[in-house]
Amino acid sequence: MAAKKHRISISADECKGCRRCIPACPKKLISVGNAINIQGYVAVKADHPEDCIGCGSCFHQCPEPGAITIYVEE
Repeated sequence: MAAKKHRISISADECKGCRRCIPACPKKLISVGNAINIQGYVAVKADHPEDCIGCGSCFHQCPEPGAITIYVEE
């Protein structure tokens, strides 16, 4: 049986730039972006989203529902 793969997805327009997800990621896959979103915040971005291990730490730190999604790819 193959190991499940995970992928992180960040909705930039839902992000309020609190950055709580950045230190929460044990793989250091999240960083500050360089664009301002529709709410006027500098959103975070996922670097190498395919390297996500699916731990959910970033998701649980994020106060904005819908900003971070972790997908399981089989």
